Amino acid sequence: MSYSLYIGNKRYSSWSMRPWVLFTAVGVPFDEKLHIFQPTQRQPEFIAFSPTAKVPCLHDTSSSSSSPVVVWDSLAICEYVAETHPAVWPADRAARAFARSAAAEMHAGFPAVRDQCSMNVGLRIEFGPVGADLQAELDRMAALFVEGLERFGGPWIAGPSFSAADAFFAPIASRLKTYGLAIPGKAGEYVDRLFEHPAVQRWVKEGIAEDSREPFHEEDCVRGRKILQDLQHSS
Repeated sequence: MSYSLYIGNKRYSSWSMRPWVLFTAVGVPFDEKLHIFQPTQRQPEFIAFSPTAKVPCLHDTSSSSSSPVVVWDSLAICEYVAETHPAVWPADRAARAFARSAAAEMHAGFPAVRDQCSMNVGLRIEFGPVGADLQAELDRMAALFVEGLERFGGPWIAGPSFSAADAFFAPIASRLKTYGLAIPGKAGEYVDRLFEHPAVQRWVKEGIAEDSREPFHEEDCVRGRKILQDLQHSS
């Protein structure tokens, strides 16, 4: 296989984080194509490699065709790569069904988390009071994590091996750390374990080291809240 994975800033791009962490964790070889967001919310120049002008986008140049196979959308990328790398999903059928359902739920849901907890691996922010909509989503995630851990024995959401479902929740682990939001019990232990996974830590550390800043993303993260720590400038 010859995969090129086009991603955005590691500081902000939660969607890019999913396949990057997955590939890194399960040993899928790929060539990283990092594209830094410029000081605008939209990136029309991304159309050069992505049909939606969004990231992530995967190019597979291993076929005999002169044109690469282009796969956009983080979930579609994972499913495509799973055809040649079965470790993307659990081997057990029931666990695989659960993992796919969990990843799909994350892919399509949790709007309060997305809106109120924008991705920023480089900051620690005082969130303040948690509203009912966000709390309901945190509670749902906690229930989902506990269900997976108890049904399939852990330490990952669908059993002993890290899978795409864990990769899909890696940005959630980062967001909870950024805003100091806690999930109790086994679910919280899973979040901590996920955040400390070597692939997740590598992404986070590389994101912290980035010098580029995109004003829209920075303002959307802070929203007048108190910045407790800028990790890039911490000793």
